[in-house]
Amino acid sequence: MDLLLKYFPDLTAEQHRQFALLYDLYYDWNAKINVISRKDIENLYEHHVLHSLAIAKFLNFKDKTLVLDIGTGGGFPAIPLAILFPQVRFTAVDSIRKKILVANEIAKSIDLQNITFKVLRAEEEKNKYDFVVSRAVMPLADFVKLVQKNVKHQNFNALPNGIICLKGGEIEHEAQQFQKIAEIYEIADMFSEEYFKTKKIVYLPI
Repeated sequence: MDLLLKYFPDLTAEQHRQFALLYDLYYDWNAKINVISRKDIENLYEHHVLHSLAIAKFLNFKDKTLVLDIGTGGGFPAIPLAILFPQVRFTAVDSIRKKILVANEIAKSIDLQNITFKVLRAEEEKNKYDFVVSRAVMPLADFVKLVQKNVKHQNFNALPNGIICLKGGEIEHEAQQFQKIAEIYEIADMFSEEYFKTKKIVYLPI
């Protein structure tokens, strides 16, 4: 929790409570249904929660924004973002039912009201959203092909609606075909921990 407060010092009491509950909930659920590498559960706040919240450092979503998380797994980045933006509406989709079960139970346990979970493949989701987010679920070109249909064309945030992906390593080749529109941001410019040195945000306005 101290790590979150380092970068997000203005959390409300309710947000603090919700974030603080995540570790025990994920630890307990992960022992039954593996949604995070068991070696990595000790790093939940740095590698999963804070990593998800890099999107919040990139864009402060306005109230009533609609956000779709594709390939959410155990609820990342959707659950941390939904805690931080209680007036934003999140839909989190994954094709693996047991992962959605865990994410949904964790959201219920912390009384997270602004998130909906669906067991779906990306191509089956037909609704429109302001932004589609993900954490490294597939190559960028494949992801864009699947989800560009889900992006609304009316904008009311500081940036045009589009796709925001959390990626690691050398992703310039992935973004090459989108070089005229893709913007790449270093998460190391937002967070100083060693883990984030190779982590990036890729933003594509649609």
